[in-house]
Amino acid sequence: MTAPKPHALIVGCGYVGERLARRLADTYDITAVVRTPARVAELTARGIKTFALDLDRVRLGAWIPEKLEQAAIFYLAPPPAAGESDLRLDRFLQLATVPPRAFVYLSTTGVYGDTDGAPVDEGSPVQPMTDRARRRVSAEEMTRVWCTERRVRRVVLRVPGIYGPGRLPLERLRKREATLHPDEAGISNRIHVTDLVEACVAAALNPEARGIYNVTDGNSCSSTAFLDRVAALTGLPPAPRVSMDEAQLTFSPERLSFLHESRRVSNERMLKHLGVKLRFTDLDAGIRDSLEKED
Repeated sequence: MTAPKPHALIVGCGYVGERLARRLADTYDITAVVRTPARVAELTARGIKTFALDLDRVRLGAWIPEKLEQAAIFYLAPPPAAGESDLRLDRFLQLATVPPRAFVYLSTTGVYGDTDGAPVDEGSPVQPMTDRARRRVSAEEMTRVWCTERRVRRVVLRVPGIYGPGRLPLERLRKREATLHPDEAGISNRIHVTDLVEACVAAALNPEARGIYNVTDGNSCSSTAFLDRVAALTGLPPAPRVSMDEAQLTFSPERLSFLHESRRVSNERMLKHLGVKLRFTDLDAGIRDSLEKED
């Protein structure tokens, strides 16, 4: 008789979470937690067991689908769009009554703020420049306290820009949206969704994994350089250039907040300690794969 598979929750089962659920289907009994009944219907139709819970409107008697053999919780849900703390995560942790063996939280490399292109690693101080990043710092601390009190192995994955099938800036190029001149564009970092999923898997399955890991492909370059590579590989014309002064007048505040930050994020600890073997260390290879599998 086959032993039942240990249970794992994926909270926030969107672009990354759905791929993670498929990747772990043979290892865990997966339950996805999403916000809307419409998303429940979508994922259920794709063979993923799914539960609806709106963490912005938790009602009396609300619960989450836990099991006594709770192997892992993957918390991928974003914080709210306002405030300096993650009230969604706070509500979820209040509902979670069965401590898992591992708690994996997806954070952001935005917590490091702007270093004017200088390198950062997991030992670098956090100095968030935006409320968005401050909410992530708050959430990291929330998970630290919750996991320490329950003796749960905690892994925080600090993630930069995610690209992959359906996540390339093709529409921006087709619409001829402007980008910064190369000499004014800061250094940014990214990860292919396939490699991010593998980092999540390693965080749960490697019993030595704990603490914070930066998850990047090691190809630190500007957003302008990334756009140029996508354009070159698709045959689209490169994006028009503007100065930072011109961008201040036309770009959205959110986009500007990313462009005002520049840093090179080290992935050495992820490679050596977490044990992730990156598939896409070459940016062109990652872009080509994304184009071939475009959703």
